[in-house]
Amino acid sequence: MREKESLESTYLAIRNGLIRAVSRLVPPKEIEDIVQETYVRICAVKKNVQIQHPRSFLYRTARNLALDHLKRAETRTSVSMADESLDLDDYVDDVDLVYSQVSAAQEFEHFCEAVRHLPLQCRRAFVLKKVYGYSQKEIADNLNISENTVEKHIAMGLSRCRQFMMRAAANSTEESGSDKSQEIQ
Repeated sequence: MREKESLESTYLAIRNGLIRAVSRLVPPKEIEDIVQETYVRICAVKKNVQIQHPRSFLYRTARNLALDHLKRAETRTSVSMADESLDLDDYVDDVDLVYSQVSAAQEFEHFCEAVRHLPLQCRRAFVLKKVYGYSQKEIADNLNISENTVEKHIAMGLSRCRQFMMRAAANSTEESGSDKSQEIQ
């Protein structure tokens, strides 16, 4: 039981640090839930389990929970987008439906890839604004930067994503053109 008490006291001592660490990964609305889930996880640790480095264990647990949350959010977004496209295309024949779904999926993949290529701070600001709908003031407070910097990050993110998407579309067109020329021969 002593190990568990040590883990709980370490949690209480570094709770604010966990909040800061998690805030770098997820939207502000989710931070408290993830930090609380970290506590739930340490409560679930068996009595006979020896944890050599409780601080590292707690930080890693919180980080993994935050990353899991992001993965689930990304999955929910892609699933809901697929559902919406099905509703919109009910009156389109099957061939057009398949084409539009594949095209939308490719565009979404290109967009996600474009966002992944943004510099870290720019990506954070861009995602908070465009995905989660935060105001520039909320983003500035969350990331501890000025609102002008947030505005510059978002503008740069839009510009870079647009350029990436245009290059990806051009590459797709070239690839499909070369596929057709191979089919003709």
